[in-house]
Amino acid sequence: MAELRQQGSYAYLIRIVLVAVIGGLLFGYDTAVISGAERGLQAFFQGASDFTYTDGLHGFTTSSALIGCIIGALVSGILASRLGRRRSLFLAGILFLLSALGSFYPEFLFFPKGVPSRGLLVAFNLYRVLGGIGVGLASALCPMYIAEMAPASRRGRLVSWNQFAIIFGQLVVYFVNFLIIQSHSSDPNIVEWTNAVGWRRMFVSEAVPAGLFSLLILLVPESPRYLALHGCDDKALTILARINGEKRAREILQEIKDTAVEKIGKLFAYGFLVVFIGCMLSVFQQIIGINAVLYFAPRIFESMGVSNNMLFTVIMGVINITFTLVAVFSVERVGRKVLLMQGSFLMAIGAIGVALSNVIAMPAWIPVVSIMLYSAAFMFSWGPICWVYISEIFPNTIRSRATAWAVAFQWIFNFIVSSTFVPMYNMQLGEMGDSFGHFFAYALYGIICIVAAVFVWKLVPETKGKTLEEMNALWHKRSRKQAQ
Repeated sequence: MAELRQQGSYAYLIRIVLVAVIGGLLFGYDTAVISGAERGLQAFFQGASDFTYTDGLHGFTTSSALIGCIIGALVSGILASRLGRRRSLFLAGILFLLSALGSFYPEFLFFPKGVPSRGLLVAFNLYRVLGGIGVGLASALCPMYIAEMAPASRRGRLVSWNQFAIIFGQLVVYFVNFLIIQSHSSDPNIVEWTNAVGWRRMFVSEAVPAGLFSLLILLVPESPRYLALHGCDDKALTILARINGEKRAREILQEIKDTAVEKIGKLFAYGFLVVFIGCMLSVFQQIIGINAVLYFAPRIFESMGVSNNMLFTVIMGVINITFTLVAVFSVERVGRKVLLMQGSFLMAIGAIGVALSNVIAMPAWIPVVSIMLYSAAFMFSWGPICWVYISEIFPNTIRSRATAWAVAFQWIFNFIVSSTFVPMYNMQLGEMGDSFGHFFAYALYGIICIVAAVFVWKLVPETKGKTLEEMNALWHKRSRKQAQ
């Protein structure tokens, strides 16, 4: 017991992180479930008699959750500041659960079951928006909560586990979708079954992890930094001591209190640059195009001539998991900045490889390997490291609001990329036909990857090993230079 008071308990911290990262898993699960369900969903609503379900409407329906993500991200700062991190995450869990049940049975109370209609489409999209709000909250609050719990020496690795959970959630839902389809593979009416029932089962499968997260989040403590900033010093000290040991906990608490009184905490209290860098990291994470690949993976593999596109989507998910682990176990050793630059250049090579394969005759395996390289490079760089930066780059007194804006920008550009990918991918030009669109989309993403690497090199500071309180001093210094 004396040793626990002196050194703290890493096992206690891990238990807290394991609960928090279920929120990341739900983030990945909810955003990727549409990849398997969208075709059955499209066929279902194309059977409506009171309206025509166009490609434009389908594009909106597959992306409607992103509207909720933007809303959730924008309100996350207010909720985190007023309700606390834990209660806000509980709210996110409830929204995930309601979305899963509502997307499964959008007819609830108001519509006849199995009869597609304009009203039912509106109801379905509202349930997807609800889930999106949960995603927006979880995407901002899970890494923030973990970062505020973790010691500086372990923070990067522990926050990276949240990205692992996101990718694992995507892999799980790819696998679940695959199993749901395979369960009726011998049915001669499998297409009709998928269009009527299959897509519903894909959505409702999320209710299991959503319910589990909602229960478990109630068993973990509130963030000690939130407690300290709201005058609950004794509670904050108790939690910090269990994680860091009593002596170090008192030092951390004093650092938190010192930073809490030195600024009022307006969004630009530490200058414009810190908020700009945080938001641009989010923007670049999206405009390099990764979610266009993740959301439309089955269709992309089909266009490359892959026969079993769902199986290759699962394989890509396994590769993504593997390379996310590379980031988890190297972020504290290599640093954040180097991983971002390395990943950017490798993504550029992969994207340009796919682009060239559409205008130059190449073996079929080259674009497949290139898209895998593109995805794998993202998973050890921009995937986890962007979240690490967002969780730790902002000073204490502006963290919840600045994080909310950074994550909101992320979801806004996620929506832009996701909604423009299919029209851009299908662009035609003269004799090149569809090949032009395929080339243009990936060539554009490859160029943006290079621009992202330059941005990181020139503007983004290395935060490895720095406490959250030390970020105050770093941005104090930069803001004074800007003022001179």
